[in-house]
Amino acid sequence: MNTRIIRKNWIFTLFIFGLACQAPEAQKEVKSDEPKLPSWNEGENKNAILDFVEKTTTVGSSDFVPEKDRIAVFDNDGCLWSEQPFYFQLAYAIDYVKKEAPNHPEWNDSPVLKSAIDGDINGILSKGEHGIIEVVMASHTGMTAEEFSQNVKDWLATAKHPETGMAYNQMIYQPMVELLSYLRANGFKTFIVSGGGIDFLRVWAEEAYGIPPYQVIGSSIKAQYEEVDGKKAIVKTPELNFIDDKEGKPVGIHQHIGMRPIIAAGNSDGDYQMLEYTTQGSGPRLGILIHHTDSEREFAYDSLSPIGNLKKGLIDGPSLGWVIVDMAKDWSQVYPK
Repeated sequence: MNTRIIRKNWIFTLFIFGLACQAPEAQKEVKSDEPKLPSWNEGENKNAILDFVEKTTTVGSSDFVPEKDRIAVFDNDGCLWSEQPFYFQLAYAIDYVKKEAPNHPEWNDSPVLKSAIDGDINGILSKGEHGIIEVVMASHTGMTAEEFSQNVKDWLATAKHPETGMAYNQMIYQPMVELLSYLRANGFKTFIVSGGGIDFLRVWAEEAYGIPPYQVIGSSIKAQYEEVDGKKAIVKTPELNFIDDKEGKPVGIHQHIGMRPIIAAGNSDGDYQMLEYTTQGSGPRLGILIHHTDSEREFAYDSLSPIGNLKKGLIDGPSLGWVIVDMAKDWSQVYPK
């Protein structure tokens, strides 16, 4: 075989191989026969989400978005799992303080920590944000990162919600888990952007949502690298580092992701700025707000609730083109079976 023929064969082989290995956005999307978002009832809101994904992932669409730019961010409390009657991370903090109180007699000198020891949630909440922070600091600091992670795992394995009797990490929203999976199947990278603690979330988010620790953004306390029992470790210290809420969420997205998302989902006015930042970008954008309207299967609350307060988003959202999900109407199922 002469060199010219060999060269042509190699070029042909490389051409075929190149077609097989081209970037995902240059290939025709493989459509699945499985129902999309099965726990979402048919209607305008489900269609809005499906249509957005369809147009942004279809090659040749005027709204096509390359896979590298398909970023979706989600709040956690009240968006991916329940948050009533108070944040579940606070439930962990209270249980930890109760358990460790015999080793810390000085905690009885603090009205807030004494309330936690007594299980008096109103006593904690009466001090507002400062009360919550004091309990969280007592339960999250003075230990290595590994010790904290193990404490959270142990708690999740045994703790039950006071009203539902369910394990806290079973109270995730099946429709949102389906949405996360559907987005990833269509080339989106999914991130958690939560006002909750980043270290708390990183312990269990991957198992619950399929979101790895490095795609979790949250509030944080400071830490330092020091020797513990003869080995170097990360030790959590009692000082706030970053509050990932309200105006902090776009900042956290910028610092951790470095790109403006094209999808943002939340459930409270604490998420307003995240949805605003996302949907004010150029090109196709989607904002989603979960409105808790289902008192039978979950909890019904919005503008009057001290937890997950939603008022401004309900007022402004429709005019901004945000999808307002009515939990009672739009979801056929709330928690996984």
